[in-house]
Amino acid sequence: MPTSQPALSDALNQERAYHEVCRAALTALVNGAQEQVVTGENVSASGADAEVLGRRLRTQARDLRELPEGPLFFGRLDFSAAEDAGDHAGRSYHIGRVRLAPDPSAPPLVVDWRAPVARAFYQAGPHDPQAVSVRRRFGWSPGSRGDSADLTGLEDERLEAGETRPSGIVAAEIERPRVGPMRDIAATIQPEQDDLVRADPRVSLCVQGAPGTGKTAVGLHRAAYLLYSDPRRVRRGGMLVLGPNRAFLSYIREVLPSLGETGVRQSTLEDEIARHPVTVRDSEDTARVKHDVRMAEVLRRALYARVRPDAAAPLVVQDGSSRRRLAADEVERIVRGVRDEELPHALGRDRVRTRIVHALRQQAERRTGPRSDTWVRKVSRSRPVAALLDAVWPVVRPEEVLADLLAGPSAPASASGPFSLATAAEGLLGTDEQRCLLRAGAARPRGPAHWSAADLVLLDELAGLIERPAGYGHIVLDEAQDLSPMQCRAVARRSPFGSLTVLGDLAQGTTPWAARAWPELLAHLGRPETPVTALTAGFRVPGAVAELANRLLAHLDVDVPPCRPMRRDGGLAFTRADDTGAAAVAAVRDALAHPGSVAVIAADTAAEALREVLAAAGLPASGPKTPGARVSVVPASAAKGLEYDHVVVVEPAAVVRAEPRGAHRLYVALTRAVSRLHVVHREPLPEALLPWDDHGNAQGPPSLRGGARFP
Repeated sequence: MPTSQPALSDALNQERAYHEVCRAALTALVNGAQEQVVTGENVSASGADAEVLGRRLRTQARDLRELPEGPLFFGRLDFSAAEDAGDHAGRSYHIGRVRLAPDPSAPPLVVDWRAPVARAFYQAGPHDPQAVSVRRRFGWSPGSRGDSADLTGLEDERLEAGETRPSGIVAAEIERPRVGPMRDIAATIQPEQDDLVRADPRVSLCVQGAPGTGKTAVGLHRAAYLLYSDPRRVRRGGMLVLGPNRAFLSYIREVLPSLGETGVRQSTLEDEIARHPVTVRDSEDTARVKHDVRMAEVLRRALYARVRPDAAAPLVVQDGSSRRRLAADEVERIVRGVRDEELPHALGRDRVRTRIVHALRQQAERRTGPRSDTWVRKVSRSRPVAALLDAVWPVVRPEEVLADLLAGPSAPASASGPFSLATAAEGLLGTDEQRCLLRAGAARPRGPAHWSAADLVLLDELAGLIERPAGYGHIVLDEAQDLSPMQCRAVARRSPFGSLTVLGDLAQGTTPWAARAWPELLAHLGRPETPVTALTAGFRVPGAVAELANRLLAHLDVDVPPCRPMRRDGGLAFTRADDTGAAAVAAVRDALAHPGSVAVIAADTAAEALREVLAAAGLPASGPKTPGARVSVVPASAAKGLEYDHVVVVEPAAVVRAEPRGAHRLYVALTRAVSRLHVVHREPLPEALLPWDDHGNAQGPPSLRGGARFP
């Protein structure tokens, strides 16, 4: 039976009072943490102990201070008194974003959503209550900073009684206007999302997510879960979240801090590999070749062409009054043996040095007895050994290898021996492909200040061949479908032993080298056995918008399941007008009559002009890198990963025409809308957007059949 109004009011008052208790406990913890820093640093027996303890206490105090203001819990579990409830029988737990207790040894006032007992909040149901008698959800005022008076409602599901009903609180939270950065979804995680979030920390995952299915949120919450459930391993290696661009990172920046995790590096792959500024732009054909996986072998050949076993010469080292000699053929044998071990280049040089010195030491000890470590160090640093190493295994920099490779046969011969692109690419790249690379090399002055974005990927490959980078404990990789094979290798180098969470949507692949299927991309990431899980339940995109996008999806060259919209609200409209600027202004004014953010998305070449049109109409608009702006003008190339309550897509045909995978770009633009989508156009719509009749004939769009209005 539904809860009576007086009973509901009493329950609300009790929960508000409990929240006040929790708020007081948090305040005491924050104040006490700072006092512990001062006290703890002065009570340890040694300076080293004080330093370690002080660092730990300062971190705890910082984490508490940096918790974003907001409600301290969003749900409650009441377990039954039956035996199957085990240790939880008859107990109640409030569920929140972080654990809250008066002190570490006391029972928690609030249980962290990642704790094992909290899993029932997301997984329990009438068919499997998991010993939960009542699941309670709390409704808070939008934008609440944690004032207990902002607790405005609650819903109880009596699971043991088989009671089930759609949650109005969950629906309201999902559909709440999107103004400001992305929010966490800890209160609304669905069972299939929870399975992915809590998957084995040692296992890599790949999530194929249709628009609005929450794949990005799943990845971020998995990051928070791994930091909670396996902190020693993950924190030791570090956590890295890689997004497609800085606008996207700005949009997601508050999710992990809201979940109590502040020590996570959030970056783009471009920033991770940025050895130099990008000052040159490659042609599309040249960029395709540079991003092709065959370049990995070309670069390896070019690098190891500088290893010259045939340059070996007899080695003579002064040892007191004696001389130690190593024949040229023995040096050559050592160099060839190390090269065959396929070690990183810098490690290989050190290995050659070690083996040469070891051979000299054995020779000396056979004649005059043991040699000390001091003797070994002295010989290792001697000029004859250094000169020989420079001849057979020289020190190299990625920049000089790539510059020489791209400069072509007209370049001066390298001091370490002649080699050419033709030699390095033999059997790998065709003549036309080599010509593309050579033209790219000749088009720029020699030197480290002139590199393209694709060059930086190649430099990172070379740097990894020379010396392996330190790896992360876990990497969350979003919009992975857009990575080239060479970019995937750059990610794999940063996770040689850790796990990956790979997120993406093949239908939203817009780069020239975007993946058509996941297995090949996962192989380039070094995780060929990673299972692929599809999320299809769309909680963000309204039904009408999802159906339009699914119509376009059928015309894209990828095999992915369509979005299954869970929402039947929202709206879709088309306007055909000779003046698309004026029509866009009208559409924005209409959208501003409703709460939430508004984005105007257009082909990149038209975005700035639309911004000026809106400004002239008294509607100043920000760019995509300004979270919280009410109105934004977003170039189609920058829309990926973002979401807005109201989206106005201007001239879809121009978006499609702008690039080879323009239809995929349009798919991205259409699926940014959370509430309403308004398509403004003068040119005919792309055929894929037209409705079809029962005989397979294209029908006119709504704008050509008298227009369509929002509900």
